[in-house]
Amino acid sequence: MPLRLTNSLSNRTEDFEPLEAGKVMIYCCGVTVYDLCHLGHARSYINWDVLRRYLIWRDYEVTFVQNYTDIDDKILNKANSEGSSMEEVSEKNIKAFETDMARLHILPADKMPRATCCIPGIQTLIEELETKGAAYSSDGDVYFDISKAKNYGQLSGRDPNEQQQGASGRTKEGEEERKRHPFDFALWKKTRDDEPGWESPWGRGRPGWHIECSAMVREEFGKTIDIHLGGGDLVFPHHENEIAQSETANDVQLARYWMHNGMVNVGGTKMSKSLGNFTTIRALLDSGVSAMTLRLFVLQAHYRKPLDFTAQALEAASTGWKGLNAAIGLGDRHGETLGWRTVTPLTEGAATHQGPPGEEELKQFEQRFISAMDDDLNSSGALAVLFDLAKPLRALANRLDRGDAAELASNTLEDLASRWELLRNLAAVLGLQQESESSTTAVNDAEIEAAIEARRAAKAAKNFAEADGIRDELKAMGIELIDKPGGLTEWIRR
Repeated sequence: MPLRLTNSLSNRTEDFEPLEAGKVMIYCCGVTVYDLCHLGHARSYINWDVLRRYLIWRDYEVTFVQNYTDIDDKILNKANSEGSSMEEVSEKNIKAFETDMARLHILPADKMPRATCCIPGIQTLIEELETKGAAYSSDGDVYFDISKAKNYGQLSGRDPNEQQQGASGRTKEGEEERKRHPFDFALWKKTRDDEPGWESPWGRGRPGWHIECSAMVREEFGKTIDIHLGGGDLVFPHHENEIAQSETANDVQLARYWMHNGMVNVGGTKMSKSLGNFTTIRALLDSGVSAMTLRLFVLQAHYRKPLDFTAQALEAASTGWKGLNAAIGLGDRHGETLGWRTVTPLTEGAATHQGPPGEEELKQFEQRFISAMDDDLNSSGALAVLFDLAKPLRALANRLDRGDAAELASNTLEDLASRWELLRNLAAVLGLQQESESSTTAVNDAEIEAAIEARRAAKAAKNFAEADGIRDELKAMGIELIDKPGGLTEWIRR
């Protein structure tokens, strides 16, 4: 069976066929960097990380681009409230994003362009739309005229004849009066003298929200890509407007497949800052929830379905992960006792396809895994395969952890070793890797900073043994220190 994906554009599950055989071009809508990422971001980027890993495992050459929105009203408002600048807010939150994604074991994108670095391409695209009569200016703002777009509403199913104020998303005061139609949206926004902006044919201003992604896709890939990714909340207006402006300018389809993940609910209610049920990735991980527990929790639900976040569900995922973790780590902990060759864990880069195992039973396990993932990324079905593979390994791990040296026939050990290898490889496709007890121990930012200060004092006193001991202790807890010129020390979680 070929890989089948649900295409939001057709609302059908379709066979996946890339534009060029063996190669896949993917664009993923990134974050607006005004604050820390939340659990909804974790869900989205874990799911798309698994899509990417699976395509690579199936021998596709994947190019994955994800953007940063680093100019936006939310960022400017945050800068004003903090007494800082747009650049400072963006840089701080980009660094925080990278740290959080690394902790979740999400592969870095091949490229992560920023809106502020794509201004020439954005302006060129707007000028092309203006030349085609699909864009009009009004008092320094430039809007897209949706009446010039073919099939506007094809992704979201929205009817442009339904009058809806604020339909363009992220509107500003007085904007509705300057538009010809409520669904028209801003391509370029006039800025005040005290706001960041760029010179343009329409006066000093900055890009609208939607235009940046269209410009980045064209700059990084060309006019058409294979897959466009995002959360379900982006279908309208963001992705609908991307299609309208890109396809009007380029006269070709923007993306062959559109994929959207479901929302995160807390106790049956959509997660929202305004409702006070908002959870950041950092707060969750710093509370002691392990990164792999969170990945397992996310992958237990189909990516398109709502995900209900509760303490009970998270605890169940933690229990499930402990058993799976014991099986995945069996060879590393007891490989010498068992006489197994310890294989380097597949924790960096993409999973490597090792080919089908020789044993017929293991071939069936691998085929079950492939069948589940080919069925619109049925990650819960793929996890079921992992748990089945893990059962005898987990039992053996429990015996050995208790000091009960296993007396097993050589052929049994060989079979278990092959099972362990397959388990590790398939787990890596889902981004799951062994976690040591120390890596799941909660340590908060303040404790890390205090340890770094103690290390700095030890080095100043030339007590280098103590300084090295502090570094090693932090490393055992998954904290890597990076010494910078001038005596500065940065840290990241692994």
